[in-house]
Amino acid sequence: MIIKDAQFVISNTDYTKCPQDGKPEYAFIGRSNVGKSSLINMLTNRKGLAMTSSKPGKTQLINHFIINNEWYLVDLPGYGYAQRGKEGREMIRNIIDSYIVNRHDLTNLFVLLDIRHEAQKIDLEFMEWLGENDIPFAIIFTKIDKLSKSRIKENLEAYKDKLSETWEELPPIFLTSSEHHIGGNEILDYIESINFELKHNKL
Repeated sequence: MIIKDAQFVISNTDYTKCPQDGKPEYAFIGRSNVGKSSLINMLTNRKGLAMTSSKPGKTQLINHFIINNEWYLVDLPGYGYAQRGKEGREMIRNIIDSYIVNRHDLTNLFVLLDIRHEAQKIDLEFMEWLGENDIPFAIIFTKIDKLSKSRIKENLEAYKDKLSETWEELPPIFLTSSEHHIGGNEILDYIESINFELKHNKL
């Protein structure tokens, strides 16, 4: 898939105020500072589409971007940012949960994980919650440029082993580096294949 056009549409905290035109939505989520904004900018080939910040916890809204006038890329707030305080974390959690559970147009959720870290409890619990709620999701490992190929393989296998403790079948997994433009085409091809199936099923 080639992205010819990517436009910001709307930001809000209420899933009922999201676009109502029935186009499929592909949402991106991860812990704060996982590289989500950089990945979105790489995928769309637009340097400032999603605002990047060295300060974690920047995204606090549901952000919709229309891609090729065919589907929405949705930038969700990061979860688990400790410095927000309990009340702030609860508010963000409610925004995320209500969108994910109630948004019928959500076609696939991409969960971003930093390849450099071992499996974190907060990520594993979040993915388990997605499974319990029958939310289709894929995993995107970010920042692979920060490790050697052997270390990437090692960390990936360790993560798969951890997931296999609770999952009979693993979700699709993508390896990316926003800095070196790695993995973006594979993610876009995956989205395109789902969109093709959706169109085919409607015929």
